[in-house]
Amino acid sequence: MIPGFEVVPNSERGFEPMTLVAYDSAWPRRFDAWRRKLVGALRSSARRIDHVGSTAIPGLLAKDTIDIQISVVDMHDEPSYVPAIESLGIQLRIRDDDHRYFRPFGGRPRDVHVHVCDAGGAWERRHLLFVAYLRRDKAARERYAQAKLVALSRWADDRAAYTEAKDAVIREIEAGAEVWAGREGWAP
Repeated sequence: MIPGFEVVPNSERGFEPMTLVAYDSAWPRRFDAWRRKLVGALRSSARRIDHVGSTAIPGLLAKDTIDIQISVVDMHDEPSYVPAIESLGIQLRIRDDDHRYFRPFGGRPRDVHVHVCDAGGAWERRHLLFVAYLRRDKAARERYAQAKLVALSRWADDRAAYTEAKDAVIREIEAGAEVWAGREGWAP
């Protein structure tokens, strides 16, 4: 279990089977639209707002859900950002020691996931590096796509199990990304 993991009460959505789709060139525009909404709602609370996850990686199949990472000064200061994000129809679902996870309220399309983390923290760096590396390394991108397909074939009805099933491959890719980052001098 993830340290500090807590599911927020009254945040259930019901059963939603997963599907993966081919990369869609509209995803960056959808991110930009959400980014504008988030900037307007959060004002100066956000230090960074980044497109992360599979929809941020051209050529990679993904769930048709835009993942957004918001970096704040102190993610534990929830009053500084939770009401603003929730005003956009996205509810806090999970807290853990590294980040906060939001998704649309029940009855709304699951078109976006928002992750809030500490600016300059390990969560922020790890996710930005993962995207940067997969954008540049075709073999790693293909390995990740295969892991996603295998996980989906078994766990299309269980999002947590789907995520866990990809964990070993993600860790291997992250290790390769760290080597690449050192060699290239990559930094967020």
